[in-house]
Amino acid sequence: MDESVNPQPNRKVLIIEDEYFISELYVRALEKAGYEVVLAIDGKDGFDKALSDAFDIILLDIMVPTMTGTEILERLRERSPAIKAKIIIITNLEQGEENKQKIEQQADGYIIKAEITPKQLVGFLNNIK
Repeated sequence: MDESVNPQPNRKVLIIEDEYFISELYVRALEKAGYEVVLAIDGKDGFDKALSDAFDIILLDIMVPTMTGTEILERLRERSPAIKAKIIIITNLEQGEENKQKIEQQADGYIIKAEITPKQLVGFLNNIK
């Protein structure tokens, strides 16, 4: 059986993404694969939802309104170092090497949106323990 479509019962994903088309693709693919998905389209709302610590995985875009993904990541790591969610950065923004390394040190994964299909994203998340 294809690992990318194995159901993931009781796994909750928070997607913090303001691009409607991309977020809809991710939500549909993840729900089809059995994930429970919550979407936040701006940084402040996403940060508040992330603080609930009710998620297994947080997909975090770097460029979202009201609070950047980098700010969210830093604040989550500062305020809640024991947050259980794996935080995966999703971006198409070209990062300088120094900034990318800083983000990768704080995040649990880093994905370039243009280089991954929704099905591949599901497969990637299925392999996160």
